[in-house]
Amino acid sequence: MLELRNVDTYYGNIQALKGISIDVNEGEIVTLIGANGAGKSTTLMTVCGVTPPRSGEVYFMGTPIHQMPTEKIVALGLVQVPEGRRIFPTMSVLENLEMGTFLRRDKNDIQKDIDYVFDLFPILAQRRSQMGGTLSGGEQQMLAISRALMARPRLLLLDEPSLGLAPLIIKQIFEIIKKINQEQKTTVFLVEQNANQALKLADRGYVMENGHITLTDTAENLLDNEQVKSAYLGL
Repeated sequence: MLELRNVDTYYGNIQALKGISIDVNEGEIVTLIGANGAGKSTTLMTVCGVTPPRSGEVYFMGTPIHQMPTEKIVALGLVQVPEGRRIFPTMSVLENLEMGTFLRRDKNDIQKDIDYVFDLFPILAQRRSQMGGTLSGGEQQMLAISRALMARPRLLLLDEPSLGLAPLIIKQIFEIIKKINQEQKTTVFLVEQNANQALKLADRGYVMENGHITLTDTAENLLDNEQVKSAYLGL
C-alpha cells in the first residue's frame, strides 16, 4: 500500500533521512520506532508531502506521491494524526470532527461516521459542544484520531499518539487503534517512542537511528531482539 524507496530528506543542508526504504502492506499495523530525533516524524512528513524528499520515491497504492501536494495526497486516502494533536482549540469537538470531512463528497454518510467515533470515544460525545482547547491531553488525542477517521482514510499515519499521556489513557488509545484496524480495515503506520506498546500492537516494525533504517522484522521478533531490548525496551 505504501512504499518508500531510497528516500533522502533534508532540512536545508541537514540530511534527516538517509536512503530509507519502508513498505506497509494493506491491512497491517506497521510501527517505526527509534530515539527522539532519529527521523521518525520526518518520515511521516515526507510521506504526506510536507517535507518532500530530495531524492528517492514514495508510492501509495502504486501511485507516485513524492511530488504531489499534500491536499491531493490526503484526497487519495492517506491521513495523518500529527504529533501534538494539532486540533482546532477554539472550535467545538463536533466542529473539529466536521473539519475532517472537508474533502468528502458523501455528505449523507457523515452523521453515521460521527456516531461511530462517538461510539469509539464516548467521552467525546459528552463533550461534543465543548471547545477543543479545554479538553485534557488524552481527550485531545482522541479527538485528533477521530477527526482523521472522519476523512475515511485507507492508510492512517499516527505520530507519537502516546506522547504526554497517562498509562491508562495510552492503553485505551492503543486498544482503539487495534479496533480501527480490525473493524474499519484501516491500515496503520505508527511512529512511536513507546517501543514496547508499539511492538505489542504492530504486525511488523522498523528501527530508525540517525536517519537510517537499521533493523526490520516482525514485531514479535523485534520484542525478543537483544539489541532492541537494550536500546528501546529498558531490558
